[in-house]
Amino acid sequence: METKIQLSIGELSKRSDVGIETIRYYEKLGVLSPIGRKASGYRIYNLDSVRALRFVKQAQELGFTLQDIKGFFHLKADKKPRCEDVQVRAEKHLKNIEEKIGHLAKIRSVLTNLIHQCQKRKTDDRCPILDCFGEGPNI
Repeated sequence: METKIQLSIGELSKRSDVGIETIRYYEKLGVLSPIGRKASGYRIYNLDSVRALRFVKQAQELGFTLQDIKGFFHLKADKKPRCEDVQVRAEKHLKNIEEKIGHLAKIRSVLTNLIHQCQKRKTDDRCPILDCFGEGPNI
């Protein structure tokens, strides 16, 4: 653990490309903790904090929630983290993503159909897209 370098929240923000308010939010949720405070009360961070924020950002890019990420930190802190534990979580997340993709494909199909109907209409006809809302197919 790198503790020699002490970073302010502003420096941590710059090095990690994460906003100060976001860092404070992560602290509030228990995803990140400062290594201490100066006598003035300012939070102190280190290079592990930068790595932790990069970890958070990369996991978020894969669509994991902050609650998921907090769980990953607990697993990572375990002296003998089991890949199986992480794999189960990743598989569940992948299943959710596949369901969302299926739902988005249905949305695309309905919108494509509505746009084609709209293109076939004359300018003074009612809009099939607007008519669909409230009366059209449920997705």
